[in-house]
Amino acid sequence: MKRDIVKIDEEKCSGCGLCIPNCHEGALQIIDGKAVLISDLMCDGLGACLGHCPEGALEIISREAAPYDENLVMEDMVSKTKNVVIAHLKHLKDHNEHIYLQQGLEYLQSNASTINHDVQEIIHLVKSYNPNNTEAKTETKKEKNTMDLHMSNSNAGGCPGSRSTSFKPVAQANGSNTEMPSALAQWPVQMHLINPAASHFQQSNFVLAADCVAYSTGNFHGKFLKGKTLGIACPKLDQNKDIYQEKLIKLIDDAKINTLTVIIMEVPCCGGILQLAMNASQRANRKTPVKAVTIGIQGEVLSEEWM
Repeated sequence: MKRDIVKIDEEKCSGCGLCIPNCHEGALQIIDGKAVLISDLMCDGLGACLGHCPEGALEIISREAAPYDENLVMEDMVSKTKNVVIAHLKHLKDHNEHIYLQQGLEYLQSNASTINHDVQEIIHLVKSYNPNNTEAKTETKKEKNTMDLHMSNSNAGGCPGSRSTSFKPVAQANGSNTEMPSALAQWPVQMHLINPAASHFQQSNFVLAADCVAYSTGNFHGKFLKGKTLGIACPKLDQNKDIYQEKLIKLIDDAKINTLTVIIMEVPCCGGILQLAMNASQRANRKTPVKAVTIGIQGEVLSEEWM
């Protein structure tokens, strides 16, 4: 399977750092005066960083790629500077990739005699590193097209999904103000930002939900999200949705997800998410059960069926 990933021309790179804030996954860092891709795992190949490089040192290349292999990544990392190796392992720790982190540390120990770095120093620095003490990372922002929803007449034409509607919320039962714990098992969740190679997706039950679903469904976490991984998308406002289909194929084939549950709203435009999922399911090499759930605009489950 082909994979898009950023490639850096070190000769052209001036180390200005303009690409760094535009890498949502934090896969790019300035180390020893140069931009370095410290994590193949977290690079989604979208290329948000490209337009911010004044030297033209970045490009997106498409290459044949096997499922993510930490040993192969470490083999490349140890050929660079010690600081690059440390940054890579810390990045795995930042993102709670504990399995890959352990594999990286074991690689260092097993190959210490052939690595031209102080392996024990690297291991000590990484193990003693506490992500909670690092500076807050740049908050990711969801890029969407804006649309004018101010209609002079609520009964005007246009998409039924954007027509202004009012209804009285269902009365809450006594004791419902008790704070409920979140069932969210991973971050990020926006489909442009998730990486199918992340370990938390391996053999998980994946939920692909329209953005509005969680706001419309009172018990979204308890009913649909508990024990599952999540991706969210908006078929009407999101751009480059073809990337979603490719990521779903990777989740099915490479991460080997057990099930794919697609939760959409009853509005017509929401059907695009289900179509993306079905197309991905048909193109994937593995067969994964797909469930379609439709939610009404007042939060009721209108339909729930295996496709």
